[in-house]
Order: sequence, then structure tokens, then C-alpha cells
Amino acid sequence: MDMMAMVSSMLSMQAAGTQQQIQTSIIKQNADAEKMAVQTLLGTPSTANLAPGVGGNLNISA
Repeated sequence: MDMMAMVSSMLSMQAAGTQQQIQTSIIKQNADAEKMAVQTLLGTPSTANLAPGVGGNLNISA
């Protein structure tokens, strides 16, 4: 194997490692975004679209 082929091979391996680090970072960011979306959807339910009195406190002392 001549010297230029070896240098080229090492540079391509280094570029592949950099691409893998970037890909891992992007996947983590996407996973964090999905986690935040699910937490938002599963958070405290909104009563904005319910009829008056639905979802309120029930007075059972009467």
C-alpha cells in the first residue's frame, strides 16, 4: 500500500468518526424533542373544551 493510499484511508476514517459523532448528537436532540412532546401531551389535562361543571370538584357533603 503506498503512502497516499494510507493517508487517504486514515482521513476517510477520521471523517467517518466525525460524521458518527454528529449523527449521535442529532439523534439525541431528536429523542429529547420527542420526549418533551410526549410530556407536554401527557401533562395536566386541559378542561378548556369541556362543558361547564365537567372536571370540577364534586361537593359530596350536601
